[in-house]
Formats: sequence, structure tokens, C-alpha cells
Amino acid sequence: MRIEVKRNIHFTKLVKVNGRLKEFNFRKLGGSNEGLFTVDVSDDRGNRLLFRMQKEQENWKILPQQLPNWIMDKENTFHDLIEEELRSI
Repeated sequence: MRIEVKRNIHFTKLVKVNGRLKEFNFRKLGGSNEGLFTVDVSDDRGNRLLFRMQKEQENWKILPQQLPNWIMDKENTFHDLIEEELRSI
């Protein structure tokens, strides 16, 4: 019997959005969703926004969904944060 152990990857980063720091929580999905991260953040009203990012070629991209512009504008920042975290493991 072969047992394969995969590391659970999750981290939190502060990102400046519209002059305020927002806390973004990243979690890597395993199994058949190997190339996916879920990301969640609170909006100004305290509602949690949840979105997914998928690795496409060499870049992490936000999967198409209805999100505020302040999230979409930070896609490259999220890519950099994910890559930085993966390199540090």
C-alpha cells in the first residue's frame, strides 16, 4: 500500500486596497483540484467574498465570476503572493 501525504497550504496576507489594508486568506486545494487556490476577504460591509484562482500556463488567474473591481485589479498581486509562498515551502 502506498500512502501519499500532501502538505496543506494556507496563508494570510495584507494587501493595500483603496488606501486600506485588507486581509486576504489563501488556501490551496488538493486532490483533483490541485491547481486551485480559494481566496476570501471581507468587503467594507463585513460580507465575506470568496473566489478561486487557477494556474493557467505560468500565471495564477481569477476564475471568471462576479467580483468587485478592487479585487480584479489586484490579480497580479495575488499571483506574486502565491508564487512567493510556494517558493518558501
